[in-house]
Amino acid sequence: MEKDESKITEELEKNSKKEDKKNNTSKKITLDKRCLKCNNLVSEEDKFCPICGADLTLKEKEKKEKKEINILPLITTFIILVICFALAFFIVRYIDFGKDNIDRSNKTVTIKDSGIADSVEKVYDSVVVVENYINKSLYATGSGFVYKTDNTYGYILTNNHVITNATEVKLGFTNDKKVTAKVVGVDEYADIAVLRVAKKYIIQVAELGDNSKMRIGDTTFAVGTPVDAKTYSWSVTRGILSGKDRVVESGSSYMKVLQTDTPINSGNSGGPLCNANGEVIGITNMKLASNQIEGMGFAIPIETATSYADQFINGKDVRRPYIGVAIYDGSNSFFSSERYVVIESVEKSSPAEKAGLQAGDIITKINDEEVQNSSYFKYKLYSHKIGDTVKITVDRNGKEKEFKVKLTSNSKEA
Repeated sequence: MEKDESKITEELEKNSKKEDKKNNTSKKITLDKRCLKCNNLVSEEDKFCPICGADLTLKEKEKKEKKEINILPLITTFIILVICFALAFFIVRYIDFGKDNIDRSNKTVTIKDSGIADSVEKVYDSVVVVENYINKSLYATGSGFVYKTDNTYGYILTNNHVITNATEVKLGFTNDKKVTAKVVGVDEYADIAVLRVAKKYIIQVAELGDNSKMRIGDTTFAVGTPVDAKTYSWSVTRGILSGKDRVVESGSSYMKVLQTDTPINSGNSGGPLCNANGEVIGITNMKLASNQIEGMGFAIPIETATSYADQFINGKDVRRPYIGVAIYDGSNSFFSSERYVVIESVEKSSPAEKAGLQAGDIITKINDEEVQNSSYFKYKLYSHKIGDTVKITVDRNGKEKEFKVKLTSNSKEA
């Protein structure tokens, strides 16, 4: 009986080993992953590593978390970026970072600059080349323009200094015709000259503008003959109106002129300065030129020029206020830049003598405005009308005296 039990026990142990071997074989078949900690092969069913005891479920959780990515933060970030970009665009486009915070939105400005060719055409053929001949030799050239006609003649405005000392003046037109002109009248002080030719030679008459309607910054352009008449005749330059009623010194006189940055070159003198509509607003007559100065040209207002020109055409002399004194500029020393106006002599029975002015008096003011030199004194004197009474202040032997002088027109000089 014991023997039988022993056999039975052995058989059970054999079967148990076979089962264990079978089970081990089954496990080996399913050993397809490794422990992250000890790298030992483990079964799919194992939750913990039989070697090191590490939790084998963590990797699975990480895989699931990676598969279940939350896209909400990405959407939120994208929306924030879009809002930031839109805000930045608005700031750059619409906010004024200037020094002030003035609201300029109430004024709409539309700029359409397609050139001024149409305006140039309105005046171009009225512009002429003015040639100054002395003893049949060409001495200098300048510019001019036809400003009016009558039944017989066409009248050309230019500067007096363009034809100074000329024994003959010729005009060149845009159709290549050249005609000898007659000098109708000149005024050295105003730098105005009027010429005339037969009306049949006139191609175009310039349209005149109104300076009272001009504003600083308005477009201006000039047409003329700079430098070389053979090469650069009827050149057009463009700029703006830089100033009105500028009082500048020109030679031995002062003039009230228009200021422009329109390029004015030698030979442009006497030509028209026009507004954007092609209307003449002035006669170009000078510029300031140095290494420190650029873009400062000047023109005699057309109203001033035509007032003189009409007098010449009507056969009248230019009449200016007269007081009857000869004056000169004095200074304290050769090296002094300070100047003063000295009365050299007083004509008998003149307004000055009647008022009490004497030779040796130093003129310091006219109508309470200080006088720097004789040219400026004449400018202020000529700005009054014949018949006006002016107050002249003088220094006589160190004492200030005032005299009231009534202006007459017995002479073109002071």
